[in-house]
Amino acid sequence: MPMPRKIRIATCLIAMGMASGLVAFRSTPAPPAPAPVAEPAAPALELKPAPSTPIAEKKAELGDDDTWRPEWDATIEKALPEELVSPKMGHKVAQFCPRFSRMSEADRRAFWAYFFQALAGAEAGLHATADVQHTEAQVAVVDGVSHRMVRASGLLQLTYEDSRRYGCDFDWHADKHLPPHDPRKTILQPDNNLLCGVSILDNQLIDQKKPLISVSSYWSTLRPGWPGNKVFIEQMRNVPSACGRPRLVVPKRPAPPQSSNTTETGD
Repeated sequence: MPMPRKIRIATCLIAMGMASGLVAFRSTPAPPAPAPVAEPAAPALELKPAPSTPIAEKKAELGDDDTWRPEWDATIEKALPEELVSPKMGHKVAQFCPRFSRMSEADRRAFWAYFFQALAGAEAGLHATADVQHTEAQVAVVDGVSHRMVRASGLLQLTYEDSRRYGCDFDWHADKHLPPHDPRKTILQPDNNLLCGVSILDNQLIDQKKPLISVSSYWSTLRPGWPGNKVFIEQMRNVPSACGRPRLVVPKRPAPPQSSNTTETGD
């Protein structure tokens, strides 16, 4: 039965309306994606320059440019792990920085920068390219990386084996063809040497829970009674003023344990 004319017209109008609505829907642009929320920027780390050690002051008087550089303070302060900057570290450094636990974080970082300057003064006279082969029995050994007799190198007198032990950025294969005091050597580059020192100190104080002055410290200048320990203590004379007055007492070398000839018997 044929559809009445009015119904056919109404049906066509409805179909046209639906088609035009579909076209309009498809042509409407999608709403823009919400802009990403920017994360708040981390607060800038406050850095403070460390004072000059006595040896650095003497070098300045003599016009000796082979000395500590202020930018090395920033290298150390930025690299310090949180454990070393924590106020809880105060008991480890009380001899040199009595107020450590009450100081600001910036002052605690400056103390460690000064400490490494003092250590570099005692170890290498602040000579960044110092390279020494010691003859003492304790250190006259073969380096496990270079397979040569150990040489103590750089500001903190480190070795290539430290790259294996502490993850230091030393490249023996790149350095072995260079002269001993060549500043291009990775182990003599101040940033590499100092960052390695931070890792070694972190291992001694945090991982091994040893005191700062220890008979088994990596550095002989931090071992009581060893040659150089007195020099290190003297270099700690100019610690940052926020530390308070340091107690510059040179510790004596501990006496070896005495063996007993007494035979213990049970009851």
